[in-house]
Amino acid sequence: MVAIDTDVLILAFAFQRDPRQSLNEQFLSQVQDQTPVVAIYTVMELLGKFSFNLSADRLAQWPLWLQERWQLTVIYPQTLGLDATLFFQQTFVDRPFRKMQAVGMPFLDALILNLVEESGADSLVTWNARRFAKKTTLPVFTPAEYLQHF
Repeated sequence: MVAIDTDVLILAFAFQRDPRQSLNEQFLSQVQDQTPVVAIYTVMELLGKFSFNLSADRLAQWPLWLQERWQLTVIYPQTLGLDATLFFQQTFVDRPFRKMQAVGMPFLDALILNLVEESGADSLVTWNARRFAKKTTLPVFTPAEYLQHF
């Protein structure tokens, strides 16, 4: 199961003249029948970027134009057995902070990466593969690299 980073999805909906657009589209088409996953934080980051240009109604329809279009499974943090305070502390403070200390990365990247690693994903695909290199146990590919390997 492949996890998809925000920049791949941004490119799918914006920057139509970007020279990577064809490879990006090819990648998303190829993996859509393989249960690709996306972290809820990735979805929120994407919607935040699009909120400047899309109406509130269009944003609210994201499950149709994002999730269903690419057959994405949105993954959420596990809450079972945790009270709200403990969940918040562990999920939004302790674990991302440990990742930031250990490998040096922005907070949102740490949130996304922690959730993706816990999900059972077998790889992460991003156009910023170097940004994640040596910061996760998951293999990290660009869409172009993924297409070459799989």
